[in-house]
Amino acid sequence: MAKSKKKEPTPLMQQYYKMKEQHPDAIPLFRMGDFYETFGKDAIITSKLLGITLTKRSNGGASNVELAGFPHHAIDNYLPKLVRSGQRVAICEQLEDPKKTKKLVKRGIIELVTPGVSYNENTLENKENNFLASVFINKNMAGLSLLDLSTGEFLTTEGDFNNIDKLLSNFQPKEILYQQGKETRFKELFGNKYYIYPLEDWCFNSISAYDRLTQHFNTTSLKGFGVENLTLGISSAGAIVHYLDITKHSTNAHITKLARIEDNNYVWLDRFTIKNLELLYSPNEGGKTLVDILDNTHTPMGSRLIKRWITLPLKDHKAIKERLNTVAYFVEHDNLRYNISDLLSSIGDLERIASKIAVYRINPRDFLQLVNALEAIKPMKELFSKSANKELQNIAKKLQPCEKLIDRINKEILPSAPILISKGGVIASGVNQELDDLRSISTNGKDLLLKMQQREIENTGISNLKIGFNNVFGYYIEVTKSHSSKVPKDWTRKQTLVNAERYITPELKEYEEKIMGAEEKISDIEANIYNQLVTDSGEYITLLQINSALIAKTDCLLSFANVSINNNYSCPEINESHNIDIKEGRHPVIEQQLPADEKYISNDILLDQDNQQIIIITGPNMAGKSALLRQTALIVIMAQAGCFVPAKEAKIGFVDKIFTRVGASDNISMGESTFMVEMNEAANILNNISERSLILFDELGRGTSTYDGISIAWSIVEFIHEQPKHKAKTLFATHYHELNEMEKSFSRIKNYNVSVREINNNIAFIRKLVRGGSNHSFGIHVARMAGMPKSVVKRSNDILKQLENNNNNSIAKPIADIAENREGFQLSFFQMDDPILKQIREEIAELDINNLTPVEALNKLNDIKKLSGI
Repeated sequence: MAKSKKKEPTPLMQQYYKMKEQHPDAIPLFRMGDFYETFGKDAIITSKLLGITLTKRSNGGASNVELAGFPHHAIDNYLPKLVRSGQRVAICEQLEDPKKTKKLVKRGIIELVTPGVSYNENTLENKENNFLASVFINKNMAGLSLLDLSTGEFLTTEGDFNNIDKLLSNFQPKEILYQQGKETRFKELFGNKYYIYPLEDWCFNSISAYDRLTQHFNTTSLKGFGVENLTLGISSAGAIVHYLDITKHSTNAHITKLARIEDNNYVWLDRFTIKNLELLYSPNEGGKTLVDILDNTHTPMGSRLIKRWITLPLKDHKAIKERLNTVAYFVEHDNLRYNISDLLSSIGDLERIASKIAVYRINPRDFLQLVNALEAIKPMKELFSKSANKELQNIAKKLQPCEKLIDRINKEILPSAPILISKGGVIASGVNQELDDLRSISTNGKDLLLKMQQREIENTGISNLKIGFNNVFGYYIEVTKSHSSKVPKDWTRKQTLVNAERYITPELKEYEEKIMGAEEKISDIEANIYNQLVTDSGEYITLLQINSALIAKTDCLLSFANVSINNNYSCPEINESHNIDIKEGRHPVIEQQLPADEKYISNDILLDQDNQQIIIITGPNMAGKSALLRQTALIVIMAQAGCFVPAKEAKIGFVDKIFTRVGASDNISMGESTFMVEMNEAANILNNISERSLILFDELGRGTSTYDGISIAWSIVEFIHEQPKHKAKTLFATHYHELNEMEKSFSRIKNYNVSVREINNNIAFIRKLVRGGSNHSFGIHVARMAGMPKSVVKRSNDILKQLENNNNNSIAKPIADIAENREGFQLSFFQMDDPILKQIREEIAELDINNLTPVEALNKLNDIKKLSGI
């Protein structure tokens, strides 16, 4: 029997499979008429992620194939869901009009959308940068580059692994490119919380990367960008440019420069510190962060920049003072603050609009918003030029209202223009005479024909002359046979009827062509005028980017001023000393979450290098130790970011690094215990401290035994104190009261405690920091407040008393009168601390059961019976 011939997939499915082969790790959205379709495994994934129906379609003789799709106009709703779930999506469009071909419609991938590469507004967060990062890992160093395709910001640097890890935490990229085969190494160095994508090694080749970059910027070298000698950084940046080609994002006129990340200008905040201080994200659902409190910006680019300022505080005290002076100026001038707030509210996302112009993705509404933004710049420029603040005067000099562009847009774009150019009604009247005529014909065609008909009646004297239309030869002039002698000689007869003749004229055919093709021609003319406007607007991209940067800066400074007024902050003094002196400091986040009738308890903190370098803080849980540590760091960060601070007074010798070791948590996915996590973080601190570091330790050593924990905590504090070069300022909160003994032996260690008041065996939290150590943790009191069963609380007190009395740390054994009152426990028949029972246990323990004869066993049992008195 002959074997049946294997049937091929349908031509359409063959076309789909070819698209899939180009990007096998992406989901192709395959345009079929009015729908985007997905097939096979991609359809199964898509239907689950989007919650759409999964069906099947015939695939020729190759059996059925799964199918899931959605209307093409709904892509802005569905594409973001796919990308945010970590999918890579290939947009496969029809490249020709299906009406103009009898064959299979040509299709091609026009764009690959990934978490780090997208222009789609619905996949982007307005208030966040969408950074694509590239990390080139070498032996002991790495190159890092970051690109926000939606804004054109392109940055690069290189450094040791700790430095790169810190920057990744600062910038929070949505996607990271790395060398294929180095996934394990990447995760060891930088963790596994990022979306990463491998590229082949040759993509990071420094020579080809250099060529790609100079070709993109149309320069002969990279010296003008100050990155010429950053070999590793150039390798990583070149890989990004290559990736843009892979993802079909080759139109990038808005990427105008490659800027060096001047890491030495900013305070070192590693990933532990950013996480522990909850600067950007909170681990608690609905929890507030520092950026939530400080971000009172009016523009998306301002909101994006303020996150950068918070995670990259300045070290240069002069630059900090410039920011603080401007914030103070806004605080002191109410009218200026109100006026600038109103102007900023009308600007929108100027930065991303500029990028849309560069990639020809700007829509008519964006142009109208661009006018609003530019029209706000002129009065802002005037207000700043009149101010007495140097920073605002500098901003005024650099702002460019781009008045010619405003006039061009106002002249050419209708105020009522729709979002899509294809909808029509975009170009204003008076821009193009042909367009105006066609619109007149399209909207007033019947009136024009009636006017022509009336004119010909008057010219020929044929009173019953009519203009009509049919599908055979279009528009015609109909004349009854009784008036045929009056027909002009230049009319052409097309049809003879029983009682009439039908004619055409050159003028009538011209009108016919205009009327019949008016809509299509209108669409073409509008598109041509609009595209020319987009092209010509490209000349303003650099100016628009300068404007957006200045507006973002203004927005951040104004936000700091408004928050400072609303939250009763004071202007800090930033100096070159090594002291941190905070009077009546408050936690900026916690104080905003207190009930209206509850006042936050403020505290003073003084740290210096001569007398009080290290403060050991003891006190019970819930007393406020952790809040005190965090508020000190947050006040320093706010001050060096250029914001006023929640304190009555703050004098801060600028810090260059802030380290935190807060809380205890496992890192199971990396095989690390709580203690290992603690030690990793502590080691990172001790290996990187500097003369101007601020260190926060909160409950170090909880992940191991008490003696181990005390020993390690003691030695770490001692190490920081005895460092010959770096006297890092340190706050050390602990339950280990034994550490209070260190004050006696180390001159710059001082004991403090967060006070509580014990009344009738209950405690009240005073939350005030006072001099001296505490020797009582009040842990059992806290357990009772948490609702612990009474028997557990009572038993805890008994054990505590025994431990304190014995002073030998031996844990008391359970006794009957305790056990019989425990919830959920049966009554014990034995008092295990009874001396007779101890003797019996000893008798039994000494027995050699394997060699015991039956008679010996009976005798031993009788002895035990006598001992027990039975």
